[in-house]
Amino acid sequence: MTMSTVELETLFEDVKNWGKWGDDDERGALNYITPARVAAAASLIQDGTTVSCSLEFPTRPAPDNPRPAQHMMVVAGDACTETGIPGMESAMDYIGVAFHGMAVTHIDALCHVFVKETMYNGFKATEVKSTGATRNSIMAGKEGIAGRGVLLDIPRLKGVDWLDIDERVSPEDLEAAERDQNVTVGEGDILLIATGRDARRKSKGSWAPTEGLAGLDGRAVRWLHDRRIAMLGSDGVSDAIPNTDTEGWPMPIHQCGIVAIGLHLLDNLRLDALANACVERGRWEFFISIAPLQVVRGTGSPVNPIAVL
Repeated sequence: MTMSTVELETLFEDVKNWGKWGDDDERGALNYITPARVAAAASLIQDGTTVSCSLEFPTRPAPDNPRPAQHMMVVAGDACTETGIPGMESAMDYIGVAFHGMAVTHIDALCHVFVKETMYNGFKATEVKSTGATRNSIMAGKEGIAGRGVLLDIPRLKGVDWLDIDERVSPEDLEAAERDQNVTVGEGDILLIATGRDARRKSKGSWAPTEGLAGLDGRAVRWLHDRRIAMLGSDGVSDAIPNTDTEGWPMPIHQCGIVAIGLHLLDNLRLDALANACVERGRWEFFISIAPLQVVRGTGSPVNPIAVL
């Protein structure tokens, strides 16, 4: 459904959490996760199975990976004795990554996106300098993020393996998935939304997201705000790409979610294995843990979210 610039600007103002947790707050919706909620989420662990929600480190060029991550050996097995420590043999490697984009599983900090040169809680874009962010950095998650995870599997709801690349997930779809899966998204939850990107990639190969990428309808912003979720993640980037439905707001989930609501986003998750595990158990809620790297002044971090069932 098309939303005008005026409608998006009004929505942005309506869902603002600025000042809700104080004028200096840099955690945003993570504040919904209390120690009591983490402890309650731990009680969801039944058989102790762990499931990674991360893609493999993408070191090969692909249509959705124009800036491949770097992985090279500093010391390989053929030189394992050359460690500088007599009697010690080892291998060592180096990794480097520009993680924002469509290929690396990562978390977006609240300094990643701006609206009218302003970020979450009213801090100015100029607070993010060439040396990094002095406000809203990923260090807000330095102690780790854990809580109740909920997966809504939209392809399963619609009886398909994946959503078409131009398909939008509406608030009505989210509520239908809740009913179908007998689960309710609530305050403090870490919500994961599957669009079937993993299955489509496996069947058809990778593709440039500019060709299309299924994601949330802009109207979902209010739904996410009203449910008071703590984080949002997807096997895409939550936003539908390209977005021609929201005039002047090319990525309303990022723009309204990060900047207005204060949602840290998880992009490029792998959710097929988790969906299979949930189907096997007949339950769609679980304990989940996310540990961002402590990148001082960072705008985000690669992550390997772990669901525990």
